[in-house]
Amino acid sequence: MAEEKKSVKGPQNLILENRRVLTATGVSNVDSFDEQTIIAYTDLGQLIIKGTKLQINRLNIETGELTLNGEISSLSYSDNQPSGGFLTKLFK
Repeated sequence: MAEEKKSVKGPQNLILENRRVLTATGVSNVDSFDEQTIIAYTDLGQLIIKGTKLQINRLNIETGELTLNGEISSLSYSDNQPSGGFLTKLFK
C-alpha cells in the first residue's frame, strides 16, 4: 500500500522586523534561493520574498519555521504548489 503524505495545516505567521528579519511559520519547503529571491512553499501557497543580501538563517521543515535576514523589499503569494522542491531536484 502506498504511503500517503499528510499535510498538517496550522496557522501561518509572517513576522517582519524593520524590513531586515523575517520569520515565517507554516513553511513546507524552500524551492530556490539566492541573494535577491527566496521561494518558499507554505500551507497557503507559494511565498516569494524579494530583496537584497537575503540569507536563510534557519529552516526547520519539521516545525515549518523559516528565518531569514537581508534587505526585504517585497513579500507576495502565488497559488502554485510544490513540484518536489529544491532538494528533490538536486538529488534526481
